[in-house]
Amino acid sequence: MNKLMMLTLALVAGMAVMAGAQEKVKLDVKIPSPQFTGTPKDIKSPNLEPARGGKPRDPIFVPAGVKLLSVDKKVTSSDPEPIIGDLTLVTDGDKEHDAATVVELGPKVQWVQVDLGAEHTLYAACVWHYHGEARVYRDVICQVSNDPDFIDGVVTVFNNDHDNSAKLGKGKDKEYIETNEGRPFAINGVKARYVRFYSNGNTSNEMNHYTEVDIYGK
Repeated sequence: MNKLMMLTLALVAGMAVMAGAQEKVKLDVKIPSPQFTGTPKDIKSPNLEPARGGKPRDPIFVPAGVKLLSVDKKVTSSDPEPIIGDLTLVTDGDKEHDAATVVELGPKVQWVQVDLGAEHTLYAACVWHYHGEARVYRDVICQVSNDPDFIDGVVTVFNNDHDNSAKLGKGKDKEYIETNEGRPFAINGVKARYVRFYSNGNTSNEMNHYTEVDIYGK
């Protein structure tokens, strides 16, 4: 085999590896049953996303082989004694709306934090707050880090706090009305062990609620 042929074969092999590494697939997010339809006219916000008229969100594409990492992982919170529910409900895999699936935390800015057990390369997440009625949760923020105290190496991957009321920086994402779809978003290959979700009350009351979070990666 001459050098030119060897070089050609090596180039083809390298291109095949690159193509495999870049292969992306649609993220399959399992969604629970819907609880209501339509958009209430009394929910107003200067930062609310436009109504989608029942159209699903655009899909998220992730590298092939990405998996759901968060089921049954340890959850901690800024409110260590939830008013309703147990923190284990946040990662138990049950996204349906009923009284036995939701965790209620106190008012003002609160967070739940998922420990994935080790550093992973993260590509997407999805959060479900209370979705038994149409409401908007304020200051929905997601940060990731390898520091459990979120002091060093913190990366913000979603932030719809347009006026910095949560004091974590202004975000460019839009507020949204809670539905059974939850709110999926891309993370794009950030490496981290801990994932923290913030909220700051909602348009129905001042409390913070979590039904489930999904975290996807390798």
